[in-house]
Amino acid sequence: MKKIAVIGAGTMGNGIAHVFAQSGFEVSLIDISQISLDKAVATVTKNLDRLLAKERITEEVKNSTLGNISTFTDMAEGVKGIDLVVEAATENVDLKLKIFKQLDELTSDNVILASNTSSISITKIAAVTGRPDKVIGMHFMNPVPIMKLVEIIRGYATTDEVTNSIMEMSKTLGKVPVEVNDYPGFVANRILMPMINEAIITLHEGVAGVEEIDTVMKLGMAHPMGPLQLADFIGLDTCLSIMEVLYDGFGNSKYAPCPLLVNMVMAGKMGRKSGEGFYSWSHGTKELIVADNFKK
Repeated sequence: MKKIAVIGAGTMGNGIAHVFAQSGFEVSLIDISQISLDKAVATVTKNLDRLLAKERITEEVKNSTLGNISTFTDMAEGVKGIDLVVEAATENVDLKLKIFKQLDELTSDNVILASNTSSISITKIAAVTGRPDKVIGMHFMNPVPIMKLVEIIRGYATTDEVTNSIMEMSKTLGKVPVEVNDYPGFVANRILMPMINEAIITLHEGVAGVEEIDTVMKLGMAHPMGPLQLADFIGLDTCLSIMEVLYDGFGNSKYAPCPLLVNMVMAGKMGRKSGEGFYSWSHGTKELIVADNFKK
């Protein structure tokens, strides 16, 4: 496999395109918005420049990486002749099912279809295609160029051959693949998201403030980032979507999203990407929000 298509030019999509391109793969980066594609290429360029300045790559590697990325707003054109698709669209089940139906129609039967979903069932996604044996999860971690882990999620029908192929390919990207089975949240988010949700409940109940909660987890549990700051980085809408998947999948009240999380998302407070979450991110700096905001 040498030709890869990445669907979605957002934070995860441009990061996935970056690591494949830097590893020598030809990458078709596909998005409905040319503006998003231009922004993605600019982000990849900026990240490569940062690596170049630190002498971790050469000018030749930078140029070859950018040369390996082509952008498309037409999915049919972008997936021509590719060997693997990695879908990295918004964490919305209806959107992902729509995309996989299209991919199944537009690509040859031997093409492997992977999703970067962080919680949605691979088996459910595979069921809308005519090739469930060739559908698999590749859950990269953010930021993709830096984080080593890739969760490889087997759907109910995913074959050993496809799983082994994707495991080996992930290693060529300099990643550490870990194979897991298809249950809500997989491993990473089944453990991480309830912890973040519990931190939000702790804030909502007035046990402690934002900075205090994050400090306890950083200094007491050796976490590099507190759970509330991490939620802001992930995106509170994404956190809510994953908690809803867990709650629907297990039917257990311990996975019910905190009302504060629900209200913040409805109010448009998505975290870093919207400029405000548990912290204010205006002008690229992190500042605490007034405590009274979290009692609603």
